[in-house]
Amino acid sequence: MIAIIDYGAGNILSVQKALDYIGCANTVTSDAAIISSADGAVLPGVGSFGDAMDHLTSSGLVGTVREFAASGKPFLGICLGLQVLFDSSEESPEAQGLSLLPGQVRRFPSDMGLKIPHIGWNSVEYDPDCPIFKGLPENPYVYFVHSYYLEASDEDVVSATAQYGIQFHAAVWRENVFATQFHPEKSGSVGLKILGNFVGLV
Repeated sequence: MIAIIDYGAGNILSVQKALDYIGCANTVTSDAAIISSADGAVLPGVGSFGDAMDHLTSSGLVGTVREFAASGKPFLGICLGLQVLFDSSEESPEAQGLSLLPGQVRRFPSDMGLKIPHIGWNSVEYDPDCPIFKGLPENPYVYFVHSYYLEASDEDVVSATAQYGIQFHAAVWRENVFATQFHPEKSGSVGLKILGNFVGLV
């Protein structure tokens, strides 16, 4: 059973539909006990960094997420669910992230003539050793919606990069913790393969 963590700032329905589609048992929950007992967990997220951290705090789930990530069981952050794993974001300078991984979230430069937010399909270059990318084609296209991008302090955790005016960190992996800036649940067959690989780890 995979717990989709519902903290009031998640892109819950599309994640659940994608897991349902690939035949994965899942539950949407904000119950700490259910999350902790799950075999795997997904932390989705849309909106602002500060609001997400406020929701996690008010839901009493900050400790639950940290403990699950430390449990050794497979954990997947998606979009804002990737960003909050890190220390801070230029979007909400006053907010402290979960600091599960070292790094900051930056705003895309506005002087490059590119539309912000970055919305749409973009290819990624990935680490073939990362288990959730097993069996993907070279430079697959995935779907992004974001104005802020990750700058991880430790490049050893970066499992995928993408280009949008600049090169940015598009996915991370450390032991049992995986996270993507893009939305696998909206990335067609490539995204379903990534989710299927994650479920396989669970």
